[in-house]
Amino acid sequence: MFGRDPIDELAIPDGTTVEEHDLVTDGDVLVGGQSTVEFGVRGQTLIAGERVDFGGNIELEGDCRLDMWCSVDGNALVGADAYLGERVQVDGRLVVGGDLDIGDDVQIEEGFEASGWIVIRNPMPTITFFVVYLTHLLRLGEEEEAEELVDALTHDPDDEPLRIPRSARVSDETWQVSTPATIGDACRLHGNIRAHEISVGEDTNLFGSLRARDDIVVGSGTKIHGDVTSRGGDVTVESGATILGDVVGEDITIHQDADVDGTIRARGAMRLGRDAQRDPE
Repeated sequence: MFGRDPIDELAIPDGTTVEEHDLVTDGDVLVGGQSTVEFGVRGQTLIAGERVDFGGNIELEGDCRLDMWCSVDGNALVGADAYLGERVQVDGRLVVGGDLDIGDDVQIEEGFEASGWIVIRNPMPTITFFVVYLTHLLRLGEEEEAEELVDALTHDPDDEPLRIPRSARVSDETWQVSTPATIGDACRLHGNIRAHEISVGEDTNLFGSLRARDDIVVGSGTKIHGDVTSRGGDVTVESGATILGDVVGEDITIHQDADVDGTIRARGAMRLGRDAQRDPE
């Protein structure tokens, strides 16, 4: 269960937007260790691994857990509880609506306040905390509560968190990961997406390009303000999609109701028609 990386792709849920240099989502945000997120973050709950750098303010309605050596270039406003590991740095002010659990050598440039308890110690790393707590529940025979904890961590399929994998770099210019990338419906994003393979949902507006080593799928009604390039995979452009740049790939399938302003270059087969449709899940 714990041998598999829970953040094994860049996953952007439906309705996610970039607004005034902030990454905004209605749900939770999970960030793998050693990543750089050159945005502020607005959402429900944030969990970040070790050595994650945030380039703006953090504003959350729920909890915030930052593992050791994380940094925040701005304020951190947390509606519920906050857990800051060893040597976390916040360049602005920290305001917590609930309890604050804070580690050694934490630097908060403009001070902090919390409405609940303030405990200054060294909170254990996030994954360790979850494993220890789950093990404790199972030893007590609290299997139902343990299942509820696992469900809360894995999330309901209809309420997926925004996931940024380990060692990712996310900015206005580029979203670069070494994993697959899945972008939901009705998103509005800035930056070029670079991933192993890419799937974009319907009615999304991306002010950038798509580049992948493997397959790329562009959903119905989506607009890509740049090129769509696969180095070794196939490209599918569905009905009503608009590509303002070139399309390059092995086999290319483009729906007859899609628009491509640039050049189409297929190294293999080229198909135009009504068969550009992603496989049903």
